[in-house]
Amino acid sequence: MNKYGAEFFGTFWLVLGGCGSAVLACNFPDVGIGLLGVSLAFGLTVLTMAYAIGHISGCHLNPAVSVGLWIGGRFPVKDLVPYVIAQVLGAIAAGGVLYVIASGQAGFDAAAGFASNGFAEHSPGGYSMVAALVTEIVMTAMFLIVILGATDARAPQGFAPIAIGLCLTLIHLISIPVTNTSVNPARSTGVALFQGSWAIEQLWLFWAAPIVGAIIGALIYKAIGCNCGKKCDS
Repeated sequence: MNKYGAEFFGTFWLVLGGCGSAVLACNFPDVGIGLLGVSLAFGLTVLTMAYAIGHISGCHLNPAVSVGLWIGGRFPVKDLVPYVIAQVLGAIAAGGVLYVIASGQAGFDAAAGFASNGFAEHSPGGYSMVAALVTEIVMTAMFLIVILGATDARAPQGFAPIAIGLCLTLIHLISIPVTNTSVNPARSTGVALFQGSWAIEQLWLFWAAPIVGAIIGALIYKAIGCNCGKKCDS
């Protein structure tokens, strides 16, 4: 059970740190951290947890990543559902803690957004559903390529968390204006349940697109990453 607990707490930290920075600090008077700060916060949560629990569970923190690693031959299918359950529960727990903290401020209204992902009128930049779908698929595919490449046995050892964390930061810098950046169904679910209404209605896209993107990314890396001419896991 250690690895499932690690995924729970790792995803808890990702959602609390990433979404918490967006809800509590992004527009804080005079010293708001803005888009750059929120992007960095998401990257730092993954980087810190990769070093903390990577040796326990692999530090997936994301159902799409777990699916992609399974497709890429790096993760056993028997652990897929338990990992996803642990990740989603960790995200919901973080959403609950964040809600308690944020609601301590007068005038707080989770319905205003609560760092939820959305498209069309709920996209930060007013981007369409198609734009959101393409963004989430492509960003997640690139994320999986970086993850699989950085953790390849042939890659420099010990640096994978840095590459993965910086990749997630870059993904947020690109896509926050489009969807508020998901690339992670658990992250989307953890705050959508507390926002309610439109965030739940649009949640399907932030499950479907990242998983499709993860599968595409894993297949691309399997095609370009193996130079031995045989079917292999790395």
